[in-house]
Amino acid sequence: MDIKFRVAGRISKPVEEVFEAVADPDKLSAYFTTGGAKGRLEEGATVMWEFHDYPGAFEVQVIEVVPNERIVLEWPAYESEPPNVDSAEAHDEGAEADYNTTVTMTFKEVEGGTLVEIAEEGWRNTDAARRGSYGNCMGWSQMVCAMKAWMEYGINLREGLYK
Repeated sequence: MDIKFRVAGRISKPVEEVFEAVADPDKLSAYFTTGGAKGRLEEGATVMWEFHDYPGAFEVQVIEVVPNERIVLEWPAYESEPPNVDSAEAHDEGAEADYNTTVTMTFKEVEGGTLVEIAEEGWRNTDAARRGSYGNCMGWSQMVCAMKAWMEYGINLREGLYK
C-alpha cells in the first residue's frame, strides 16, 4: 500500500497572490512556518523551514516551480506521532528518517479565487511512517486553513498553537 494523501481548499484571492503566499518566505512565515522560513521557493533551491511543533529546522529541496501553477518539494520524512497540541514542549518523539517525501502543491484558478491542492507521498510502508504521514497531513490541512484565514481576514491561526 502506498502511503500518500491530498488536502485541498479554496482561497478567495487571485492565483498569483496565493502562489506568492507560499513562494515568498516572509509571507509563508506570517501564517504557516511558526519558526520561520528562509529562502524563496525557486527551482533548484534548498530552503529552510522551522516549526514550533517539531524540533529544529528542515531542509526543503525545491524540485520544480511552475509560477502560479505548481511547486514540487522534497523534504526529510519524519516518522513519529502527530504533535500533541496540549504539550508545552516541542514534539520530539520519532526521528527524521533517512529518506525524503515529495510534496506537490498545485494552484488552480476557479470561480471566485484559487483552489490549492497539496499532496505528499513517498513514505515507507511501516507503522512509524504512517504515524508521520498523519502528522504531515494534519500540518498541510492546517496550512490551507491558515493561509485562507491570513489572506482573506488577516488572522494568523497558528500563532500560539504550538509553544
